[in-house]
Amino acid sequence: MRETFIATTTALLDEDPRTALVLADISADAFGPALRRHPDRALNVGIREQLMVGVAGGLALTGMRPYLHSYAPFLIDRAYEQIKLDLGHQDTGAVLVSIGGSYDAAGAGYTHQSPGDVALLDTLDGWTVQVPGHRDEVPAMLRAAARHDDRVYLRLVEQENSRAYPDAGKLRVLKRGGPLVLAVGPMLDPVLAATRDMDVTVAYTNTPRPLDTEGLRLLTEAEVVVVEPYLAGTSARLVSEALNGLPHRSLHLGVGRAEVRNYGTWRDHARVHGLDEAGLRRSLQDFLGTGA
Repeated sequence: MRETFIATTTALLDEDPRTALVLADISADAFGPALRRHPDRALNVGIREQLMVGVAGGLALTGMRPYLHSYAPFLIDRAYEQIKLDLGHQDTGAVLVSIGGSYDAAGAGYTHQSPGDVALLDTLDGWTVQVPGHRDEVPAMLRAAARHDDRVYLRLVEQENSRAYPDAGKLRVLKRGGPLVLAVGPMLDPVLAATRDMDVTVAYTNTPRPLDTEGLRLLTEAEVVVVEPYLAGTSARLVSEALNGLPHRSLHLGVGRAEVRNYGTWRDHARVHGLDEAGLRRSLQDFLGTGA
């Protein structure tokens, strides 16, 4: 996904004089040609993530469309105040593109992990959050974001589904049956594997904000399970509001709040958090009943 982002954004810089890029050292080498070709609107501010967001807010005020990029904890957690003020308070737009996600850089420790990034953005108004499940879903998202001035967050990770679903902004049903299991982004393949012999409906979205509340109401009968690749329960409030007045039970699966202090790989962390096939299957069977 990271390489796809770099290639697409480099092309946008070449094609569209309104596109700008602001980096804080991460991926600066990969963007080297773009930085040299467009020194007036492709900038590397060094290891200063708060400044990166402030510069983007200024560029947006002049009519530019800035793309920002770093690891999720540096881009969202560290620069949260500037995102709130320089973008939100000023009512300017930007495209924030992160890598690392919840635990991709598990070997680098907790400093490089951000399971709470989407929950943080949920405290602010007007954000579109896109969580592609495959690299081929990324270019259309980046190009669509260049055509407007809204605030957009693209969350790129190493884990990928086996195929792309570029039309999954709304809930896309991939399996029909009983209770609804909603998979966000790269959680689709583990969900499909875990439910292969279960009587459930599996739906997918790569755009959890704004949540497709109409689709959710249409598909939910009595139970709904949401599986997200970030902090468990991040979408609980939105799901509850969407299903207001409909009798239902809900289960929200995602990254746990307890810090995993071992290193390992993202697969190891997924297993610890119960987000691998076996863990998801156990959780679903416990919630829906063994015979589901």
